[in-house]
Amino acid sequence: MAEAVVTDVGCSDVNTAVNSTTNAMAYLQDDIKNDSEAIPSLSLGDLDITTDEYILDEVDIHIQANLEDDLVKEALKTGVDLRQYSKQVETELQHIEQASIKDYIKESQNIASLHNQITACDSILERMEEMLSGFQSDLSSISSEIQTLQQQSVSMSVRLKNRQAVRSHLSQLVDELVVPGAMISVILESPVTEQEFLEQLHELNNKINFAKELSFRETLACSDIQDIVDRLKIKAVTKIREFILQKIYSFRKPMTNYQIPQNTLLKYRFFYQFLLANERQVAKEIRDEYVDTMSKIYYSYFKSYSGRLLKVQYEEVADKDDLMGVEDTAKKDILSQRFFSKPSLKSRNTIFTLGQRGAVLSPAELEGPILVPHTAQRGDCRYPYETLFRSQHYALLDNGCREFLFLSDFFMVAGNSALDLFNCIMGKTLSMFLKSMSTYVSDCYDSIAIFLCIHIILRFRAITAKRNIPALDKYWEAVLELLWPRFEMILELNIQSIRNTDPQKLGLLDTRPHYITRRYAEFSSAIVSINQTFPNERTNTLLGQLQVEVENFVLKMAAEFPSRKDQLIFLINNYDMMLNVLTERAADDSKEVEGFQQLLLARTQEFIEEILSPPFGGMIAFVKESEALMEKGQLDRLKNDEARITQLVRGFSSTWKQSVEALSQDVMRSFTNFKNGTGIIQGALTQLIQYYHGFHKVLSQPTFRSLAVRSELINLHHLMVEVKKHKPNF
Repeated sequence: MAEAVVTDVGCSDVNTAVNSTTNAMAYLQDDIKNDSEAIPSLSLGDLDITTDEYILDEVDIHIQANLEDDLVKEALKTGVDLRQYSKQVETELQHIEQASIKDYIKESQNIASLHNQITACDSILERMEEMLSGFQSDLSSISSEIQTLQQQSVSMSVRLKNRQAVRSHLSQLVDELVVPGAMISVILESPVTEQEFLEQLHELNNKINFAKELSFRETLACSDIQDIVDRLKIKAVTKIREFILQKIYSFRKPMTNYQIPQNTLLKYRFFYQFLLANERQVAKEIRDEYVDTMSKIYYSYFKSYSGRLLKVQYEEVADKDDLMGVEDTAKKDILSQRFFSKPSLKSRNTIFTLGQRGAVLSPAELEGPILVPHTAQRGDCRYPYETLFRSQHYALLDNGCREFLFLSDFFMVAGNSALDLFNCIMGKTLSMFLKSMSTYVSDCYDSIAIFLCIHIILRFRAITAKRNIPALDKYWEAVLELLWPRFEMILELNIQSIRNTDPQKLGLLDTRPHYITRRYAEFSSAIVSINQTFPNERTNTLLGQLQVEVENFVLKMAAEFPSRKDQLIFLINNYDMMLNVLTERAADDSKEVEGFQQLLLARTQEFIEEILSPPFGGMIAFVKESEALMEKGQLDRLKNDEARITQLVRGFSSTWKQSVEALSQDVMRSFTNFKNGTGIIQGALTQLIQYYHGFHKVLSQPTFRSLAVRSELINLHHLMVEVKKHKPNF
């Protein structure tokens, strides 16, 4: 349709163009005629060089420029008249112009047709321009509409986000404010032990906290639910209070294992947290009731248990006369009474000997089951004080740790608050312990029992530290402050008793180990072995003082013997006994062991010289004298002692076997420790061989080589073989 319209328009335009072309051609022909007639009178204006108005100053410039032209140069070279040539050129230009005009006239119809077509195209393009302008305006309006829609979309998106944010807050607010019917029915009707009650209690607690928060903001919606939330809170508090108090009252029933209801309470620890957050008076009431109940239970239990434990203690305990330096004769009456009453051996207790008492510190027994007093009474069993002490305090440690953890967990306390609450419950019991212990310790003279109790406390303190339970730390310190001074006092009493001992009041003299030194050896080894785990300098100092007094006592006792030989036998027997006991039951590298080893070695060497002197004294004196003179180069001074030498050689050869035999028998009779006696005999025989070897060496000197008696000397190797036969084997 559009094409048809364009075609019609084009045809009408062409017809109009044809008519216009005819008219234009006639007009052009008239113009041409007029122009041809007017050519002779052509006015050149500024180009007319014949005019006077032309500025001559510029002629040179034009001339110079024209001379540079190639045609002008060619014309000048050929000698052409420039004027004639200029007219010729002008004529040619006129002819060319006329020819061009004729060509335009000849093509006038085509030009007119082209003009008409261009005009038609212009009109078409004009309409199309109008159409495109309209389309452009439409597009611009669409773009503005799109921008408007985009702005509206962004605005709607922002409003949507805002509404969603408001909706989330409002929905959360509504959810927190709404009290569902299920919560009301569960809080009012369900038992507190049901899981759903605990869950709804958590929800109720959240709603109470949320309502408090809204009340600070003065939210009007809060007033709508405040009444029902308060009623539910009162009902929940009432039910929880009754439940917890019932559990606490169940502790008071006789023979009740209170740890079971404690574990039940721990399952519902949130109950107390709810009370503490919403009803502090009720929470305080429950806490005070628990403290009062458990304080009485612990006090009653431990008071009864401690009293029953004392009934299975050894009947015989150490008293003020059971000191290391007290002589046995001072206790004849007591011993005779014990003898005639025939006490059971199970009731005897050691005072200076550790024996099996140290087993109480072994890990297996230290944390073993506590003693059951009625079972021990039924089996007629008796125990030393430290065993009862261990059982009593292990029960305290176990219950104390459990109670502290329960308090920290259930009542939600920590630090000093937890310690204060623990002391409110256990304080009365701990004071009772300290009081009874103070009474016992003030009249106790069993230093080993006290020392074992000290180390039991040290180990229990380490256990509580490992468990991170600080509740009993002050109690441990208080117990140690009671035990340490008493132990040191008993040790000082023993030191004083040995210092004040009168050897003349100790009965008949005997070269065997003295009972006081045996007491010391047993006691010192016991203390040293116990003290290794937790060393104490004060203890080591007191043991050093005790050792000095014992050494002085041994020397005082030895001085009572008339002969030096008996003195040495007594010293060696006592040193050897103490050294063996210390080595067997204490550390080999202790100061006590080292000190007695040196003393024993010195006295043994002196004793060997003492027993060799009677049978072989002459030879020994001769050897020592000769060796001294040999060092000075004065051996010739003995040249005239041939008779003495002969007597020594023949006397040794004839009597050495009998002398060695008698020496061996004498040594074995003198020493209670056969091993020690054997060592002394071996040392004596070795010393004898060394002396005889020295005797050989002296007689081999030039001064005595001519002596005939040298042939009667016993071969040294033969002597060694024979001596070995006299070495006793034990």
